[in-house]
Amino acid sequence: MVSTSYLLAFIFFWTGLSAQFIVPPCDKDKFDSDVRICLSVFNNSMKTSNYHDICPWPTVKRIYNDLKHCVDDSAIATLCRGCKFLVDEIFLEVHKEYFLLCGQVHDPPITTLIMLIAPGIIATFFLPLLCLKLTTWNKEMPCSVGL
Repeated sequence: MVSTSYLLAFIFFWTGLSAQFIVPPCDKDKFDSDVRICLSVFNNSMKTSNYHDICPWPTVKRIYNDLKHCVDDSAIATLCRGCKFLVDEIFLEVHKEYFLLCGQVHDPPITTLIMLIAPGIIATFFLPLLCLKLTTWNKEMPCSVGL
């Protein structure tokens, strides 16, 4: 078993197959150049959205996906696909700039709150009156059975 692995290792080195498995380094300069182009297209598209006041997510989903595909394609083309931290840094900056308000929770309008709370309050006040009316209703009616 051990001699088989030594034999395979010797064959790999002797035939030069091991040289084919060496991964060339990431071309970070080319990657940065390609990403700048992707980001400029994304920034120009985002200028039309109202990202300063509200979360623009549902309306800019297509633009965001285009940016993701562009950055991924650049990472593959420049052999930086394994350097995931480069891609993560780009998207962290994009989220800090454009999607800062997306995590904040806002209270619903007062009319929505009233429509949700009012039925419970009304039922609480009128249910005892209804029960009182139903329990005393048969006692007030005279019995028409004559024997």
